[in-house]
Amino acid sequence: MRPERVLCPAGDGHMIVTSGGAAAWSELVLYLSARFAGRARAVHAAKVFLLGDHSDGQLPFSAMIRPHHHEDLVIDRCQSWIAENYAVSTPVERMIEYSRLSPRTFKRRFRAATGYTPLDYVQLLRIEEAKQLLETTNLAIDSVCSEVGYEEPAFFRRLFRRYADITPSRYRQRFRILAY
Repeated sequence: MRPERVLCPAGDGHMIVTSGGAAAWSELVLYLSARFAGRARAVHAAKVFLLGDHSDGQLPFSAMIRPHHHEDLVIDRCQSWIAENYAVSTPVERMIEYSRLSPRTFKRRFRAATGYTPLDYVQLLRIEEAKQLLETTNLAIDSVCSEVGYEEPAFFRRLFRRYADITPSRYRQRFRILAY
């Protein structure tokens, strides 16, 4: 046993896994999920069932709420476009250009269709992508910042904390439990 760890995989192919502590069952479930179903499913299970350390609250486990289906085809096209181009500079201006609507009309229709302002939507999309990168790569936080479209790491860290209620490094640390 190792007192600094909840789970202790050992032996060839980690055929033996020991655990201790009151929440060991949830750590074991995540470990086995990652091992047999893949890390992505284990991370998803951790988020859905709020498994893991909860000292930072529930926000780190939450994901961007998908708005209900809407009938605005122009806004739908813009949502599809920004999903592929979220890292561009001036993303809201670029969506407005792409929509061919006036800025005021675009912003009004976007909010009516999605429930978000265009800027909030882009920021949430970028933060969700940053979460994925933090969970699945070893990129430095500053590199994650650049990958998702932010130039200033300090701004990115503040924004990440606002939306996830946790720092990017703490987020990575929390979900590192699944990288056995």
